[in-house]
Amino acid sequence: MKILAVIPARAGSKGIPNKNIRIIGGHPLIYYSIKNALSSEYITDVVITTDSPEVKIIASQMGAAVRWRDERLCGDSVTLDAVIYDAVDRSVDWDYIVTMQPTSPTLTAETLDKAISYAIENDLDTLISAINAPHLSWGVKDGKKCPNYTERLNRQYLPPCYVETGAFVISKASAVSEKSRIGEKVDVFEVPENESYDVDTFSDLQAVAAVMNRNKVAIYVNGNNKRGIGHIYRVLELADEFYSKPDIYYDLNQTDPSVFGRTTHTLIPVNGIAELFDRCRKEKYDIFINDILSTSIDYMIGLRSVLPNARIINFEDDGEGILKADLVFNALYSESGMPQIKAGEQYYISGKTFMFYEPIKINEKVKRIFVSFGGADPQNYSDRLLKMVSKPEYSNFHFTVVIGRAKENVNELLKYNQFENIEVLYDVSNMPELMTSCDMGITSRGRTGYELALLGIPSIAMAQNRREEKHGFVSNENGFTYIGLNPDDEIIESNLKMYLGLSRNARQKFQDKLLSHDLRGGRKRVMSLINSI
Repeated sequence: MKILAVIPARAGSKGIPNKNIRIIGGHPLIYYSIKNALSSEYITDVVITTDSPEVKIIASQMGAAVRWRDERLCGDSVTLDAVIYDAVDRSVDWDYIVTMQPTSPTLTAETLDKAISYAIENDLDTLISAINAPHLSWGVKDGKKCPNYTERLNRQYLPPCYVETGAFVISKASAVSEKSRIGEKVDVFEVPENESYDVDTFSDLQAVAAVMNRNKVAIYVNGNNKRGIGHIYRVLELADEFYSKPDIYYDLNQTDPSVFGRTTHTLIPVNGIAELFDRCRKEKYDIFINDILSTSIDYMIGLRSVLPNARIINFEDDGEGILKADLVFNALYSESGMPQIKAGEQYYISGKTFMFYEPIKINEKVKRIFVSFGGADPQNYSDRLLKMVSKPEYSNFHFTVVIGRAKENVNELLKYNQFENIEVLYDVSNMPELMTSCDMGITSRGRTGYELALLGIPSIAMAQNRREEKHGFVSNENGFTYIGLNPDDEIIESNLKMYLGLSRNARQKFQDKLLSHDLRGGRKRVMSLINSI
């Protein structure tokens, strides 16, 4: 079977000057259609019809034939039918002529071949590329605007509406003339949405450039009641910053998928590092992010071996594996002398909902106290505080205690709701709303400390483990009252009583210190650095 692909590419594009030879994704725009045609399993010959010397050079270098287009066929009023007909060598007995526009660079050779196969199998005279894009639309009838529908429905329930993409028109040779390429038996072939781009305007060009330059991203994260689940929260925030849907991996032996909550991100469980590496080898990611605490040299060497061209970024990592990372963010730690390590609170990634809340107003007296020790609370600080504040001497103060997803014995702690001044909540959806209703906080040294600081809430803090003791931001010098790792109940209670009796002026000074740090700009700084490496 003889199938000819004809690619029309004139020089005189007025809307976007030099459109067909503009560099997109590292290649001229026309490169992609030529490459698809040459890669097709069905197309036997490829010809580019053009009046552009640059296009001629590109086509010749790629191994395609060139038909130099006569000037009379280069005007704005000339139909494409006449241009295609002129490019067909009529001394050859062609079976099909495939028109391929150079303005559809995201089309793949696989989709093109599926369409050609469909046309042949169904003995079609013409097959046109299209996308199914149903919308509530209006038209004009008898001079009046009127709906093109009888019932208003959500998009997914509307009948199909196929819009031509311009990527290809597959025609039997007998249907191709100077005036038409459309035969009697016609159908449309639905192409995937990400292959439907047709570059006609600068906005189209910008959208296609974004698609062609889009990174393939993967994230590996683990969280549990010992490790904490702040890593999970950060990863879900980070995943929303990419203009693609990252693959989020987690080890099913370390992480319960329930800690991810109700997310529509792609979650992929793996049974150990070997399975993770096997998947990475197949997927060939451009960016790989680790949020698993300390990494080892062996792990990073193994990851490099399966993703030799990827940019590898680690979060909250103080292991030896940082030597093999392209970039490391340690928002919880102090500055490091290594150039690839970005340390300090300026790289903290705030939850999106917190950005909509202003710092609290410091009231004359403390009335409401916010208590939360992260998702896991391995030191059982929540249990100790609840037992403490259930005493009658605290009955004039209201305590809001938030229990995280990874906390054990939740049902036991919920029983404290029997006290009028105690509210125990599990896995809340609007943390900043709760925080900003309070006058002070009690927390550990992780993510929640940053959230309280961002909202200017004077707080007592204590470490959950040896690792948290290294966290530098939640400290006395930054406006917290830090009382160490696993302090005695006597120390916790004495500091609580001290805070409950602090004057407005004293608490205002704490707030001023907390708000002196820019915790709202970390997301932008982190993504800027990731995109720049």
